[in-house]
Amino acid sequence: MVHTYEVFVDIKEFLDQTSNTFQRGTTRYEIDAETKEKADSMAFLRAKSEHPKGTEYDVRVTRLLK
Repeated sequence: MVHTYEVFVDIKEFLDQTSNTFQRGTTRYEIDAETKEKADSMAFLRAKSEHPKGTEYDVRVTRLLK
């Protein structure tokens, strides 16, 4: 059975490769998946595709929506 999970991903992106300046942000996703583990990996892949310059991704599945 497929459920909808709320997932937050903290993302750290460096502005350029020559400096230590970085940007941090959190993105919220609603992911349809069969398990919490699948929701976690799907959110990671989605965040990585939307933020390709990211260097750190911290994924948290917070709750079951439906």
